[in-house]
Amino acid sequence: MSQHVQTAEAPAKPGAVKETVEIVKTIVYALAIALVIRVLLFQPFTIPSASMEPNLLVGDYIIVSKYSYGYSKHSIPFSPPLFEGRIFERTPERGDVIVFKLPSDGKKDYIKRLIGLPGDRIQVRDGALYINGAPAKREVAAAVLEESPFGEARMVKRVRETFPGGKSFVTNDSTESDMDNTPEFVVPAGHYFFMGDNRDNSLDSRVGEDAGGVGFVPAENLQGKAQVVLLSWDKASLFQPWTWFTRARPERFLQLVK
Repeated sequence: MSQHVQTAEAPAKPGAVKETVEIVKTIVYALAIALVIRVLLFQPFTIPSASMEPNLLVGDYIIVSKYSYGYSKHSIPFSPPLFEGRIFERTPERGDVIVFKLPSDGKKDYIKRLIGLPGDRIQVRDGALYINGAPAKREVAAAVLEESPFGEARMVKRVRETFPGGKSFVTNDSTESDMDNTPEFVVPAGHYFFMGDNRDNSLDSRVGEDAGGVGFVPAENLQGKAQVVLLSWDKASLFQPWTWFTRARPERFLQLVK
């Protein structure tokens, strides 16, 4: 007849308990520091679409400064309704590249270029941008052959656009589209008007919320200013680690967002 052998656990040593407590404290402190950095200072984002080409490419891993325009509930993960509006608010500048929460769906992050400030009149005529009735300066910088979203190659004009005040950047002008001619939009108080740099391939403020677009963006929805491309990959796969190296675009590492 078999017998069950009972064993007694040795009491935990005071040193082991203390070491465990220290490890837990270290983890808690690290998470708290990470949360402070995430809420108050910087947040990373990955570019998922071509709407900001040629300045931001699919696969760019960018860093956004959270402090640039002050803080709102959208500065905090999951956007808890702790307060309304913004605290320490600072007005963004026309031409800033900004991450914001989509007004029609507060769970979605969008990135576009700020075109219109509150009270501005914005219109596109024959592909040219007009701000308060005056055309933004446009110069064709180059014509390049690019692969379209559907696979075929096409010619794309690179157009350098310069805003009043000197802010200058390059946009894509690939084809004639319905958004090359728009009505005049008057930006309401407390809101902003955004457009993608890939002008013919960007669902932005030129399309209203009722039509599935961005519409006017409340100031509360701004999350931060895109500052730098930290890393960049061309179609790398999480499940194919070798592509992290073979698909890297080192020439884009640490490139400032203009």
